Formats: sequence, C-alpha cells, structure tokens
Amino acid sequence: MARTSIKSTYALDVETIRKLERVAARWRVSKSEVLRRAIEVVARDQAVDAPSPLEALEQLQKSLELTAPQAAKWSRAVRQERAQSSARREWRKR
Repeated sequence: MARTSIKSTYALDVETIRKLERVAARWRVSKSEVLRRAIEVVARDQAVDAPSPLEALEQLQKSLELTAPQAAKWSRAVRQERAQSSARREWRKR
C-alpha cells in the first residue's frame, strides 16, 4: 500500500541530527522512518498512560486535600504578602 507523504522542514540541533543519523544507520532505514517510528511510540504511550492536562490538574488538586476555607486563608495570606512587598507600596512611603 502506498503511503501518502507530506514534506516538512524542521530545525534540529546538531547533536539531535547526529543521533538521528546514528539510529537510522543502525536500523538501516531512512531518517524519516526513524522519526515516524519515534513519533508512533510517543503517541501510543501518551494515549495510554498520560492523563490529559485537565485530568492531571484535577488529580493534583485532589491529592492536596485542600478545603475551601484553607484555600481562602491561603489566598488572603498571599494577597497580604504581595501588598506588603509591592513596589507601589514602597513608593507611597516616600
């Protein structure tokens, strides 16, 4: 079966190109084939293992077990710290 190809140009650093060429020579395939295989592996791993960014954020938030009152207290403390160290506040003292 024929493969539809789209030619693309990418900028890679010298060391990455050297690695790509070494792998292509070792596998006896083109550099394009090495890239196709690498992208396939990463895409497969991402699809199976990694949660979406939103799911990852939700997991992190749940792991903190932060209650609404705790979050409000933290928010007030941060706002107070920022206000105390702001450049505008320092300027007003003069």
